[in-house]
Amino acid sequence: MADEHPLLPRTDCWLAEPVLCDQRVPVVFDEARERVTSIISRVVRDRVFRRVVLRVYDERCAVTGLKLINGGGRAEVEAAHIRPVEANGPDIVSNGLALSGTAHWMFDRGLIGLDDDMQIIVSRQANDPESIRSVINGSGRILVPQREADRPHPQFVRWHREHCFKH
Repeated sequence: MADEHPLLPRTDCWLAEPVLCDQRVPVVFDEARERVTSIISRVVRDRVFRRVVLRVYDERCAVTGLKLINGGGRAEVEAAHIRPVEANGPDIVSNGLALSGTAHWMFDRGLIGLDDDMQIIVSRQANDPESIRSVINGSGRILVPQREADRPHPQFVRWHREHCFKH
């Protein structure tokens, strides 16, 4: 029988006296690890997609508004697909958003989404919706590219809301 609450304190095995063991165990450095060879099959992604999406969003997260550049001069923002590649989403700028790692994770898992007016919506299933709202930029809407043609296409936004967003 599996333990129903593995993180809760055990109540069935109390020790009479606490036992502390101060024994030093030797640390092993440079130990060889097992390596396995595997063959994977995945959809090839267009490398230009990231570059174009980040450029039209000025390397700024569309949700948070943050523009963070790491010590190597690389933007700490990711090119996210609105309709994922796994669901036949194309590698075109109108199917992309520049998102920080956390915003990308929340978007992919349906904790945040977009309405037809590009307002950011937070799922009622989120465990801490107020914390999510606290990282959204002050306008409550995604920051969009200047050119209309580069903005999220309503068809992809609707698809994400219907298939990914957790209502």
